[in-house]
Amino acid sequence: MTRFALTLEFDGSPFMGLQRQAHGPSVQQTVEDAAHAVTGEDVRMHAAGRTDTGVHALAMRAHIDVEKSFTPFRLMEALNARMRPHPVAVTACEPVADDWHARFSCIGRAYIYRIVNRRAPLTLERGKAWQVAKPLDAEAMHRAAQALVGRHDFTTFRSVHCQAQSPLKTLDRLDVRREGECVLIETEARSYLHHQVRSMTGCLAMVGMGRWREEQVREALEARDRQALGLNAPPDGLYFVRAVYPEG
Repeated sequence: MTRFALTLEFDGSPFMGLQRQAHGPSVQQTVEDAAHAVTGEDVRMHAAGRTDTGVHALAMRAHIDVEKSFTPFRLMEALNARMRPHPVAVTACEPVADDWHARFSCIGRAYIYRIVNRRAPLTLERGKAWQVAKPLDAEAMHRAAQALVGRHDFTTFRSVHCQAQSPLKTLDRLDVRREGECVLIETEARSYLHHQVRSMTGCLAMVGMGRWREEQVREALEARDRQALGLNAPPDGLYFVRAVYPEG
């Protein structure tokens, strides 16, 4: 039995999320079905994180265990061939130690949220970013975001369907910057609550549009009440970009 670490890139638009679902297609099902077709084995995929319906990934880390002998390149090529035309690709594949786990060995996760700040409709990026027509003050958004960095009770920014045992999380980084017509929100933490990034993004957008004072982000956090949430951003602009593991 060989454990292979996979790096996955996917467009989340046609999926009900990363995790296998009984009511629709998922990234996990796509990879596992391809692995079964390639190996003839009942293969289960474990991933560094879960993504909601419509959320994308540039470099999601995952692992599968395979009994049949494969070189990493051959396995990657075979999986990619079997997953076509689904918008999922294995961009890297390597053997890892038997005790390495894509989820439980992970010590950090990074996301980026992309807002296209313009009035003209999206064409090439439809479904790949959140369009906000009203001008956004990215500098004000960045200043407001710093109130969320650190260890806090993020109940306000937590979905009512969140299954985490505690609302306490430590946010290591939350930066907002503008690149032309795009406003990018970058965040890093060990783990997140369900909808946390989208909820934080929505509130920061309220600040950027001038509908909230900068201080209201801190006030919403301190309220520890989902009713204090200003806005939950759509999934279109959210991308999982990196999983961090201990060296060695």
